[in-house]
Amino acid sequence: MKTIIFACVHNAGRSQMAAAFFNALADPSKARAVSAGTQPGERVHPEVQEAMAEVGIDLTGARPQRLTDELAQGAQWLITMGCGDACPFVPGLARDDWPLEDPKAKPLERVREIRDEVRARVVALLMREGWAR
Repeated sequence: MKTIIFACVHNAGRSQMAAAFFNALADPSKARAVSAGTQPGERVHPEVQEAMAEVGIDLTGARPQRLTDELAQGAQWLITMGCGDACPFVPGLARDDWPLEDPKAKPLERVREIRDEVRARVVALLMREGWAR
């Protein structure tokens, strides 16, 4: 099974959405995702929780976590969320960067657009790699 890490700085928005979509849509026998950040926030942004709830994904129990060596151990991919020079790097992992706007404090309409872009990128990854359900 492959493990993908979705990472951003605060692990409170984009990476949480990406991991949640990935785990909801992936074949669990082929791949799973975790999310993490280099400077984790205290909680997932409320506007992100609301936008994800609208599509049936509950992030109320999700908690930002630090990207550690232990967490990265055994992973094969690191996908960062457009955080530029602040994006994490883990030696030995395949890496991709998705240049996505940070949804923090954005109007719900914009958060929905970001959510939908995250979902489209996750679906494309799952289809390309053959990990979809």
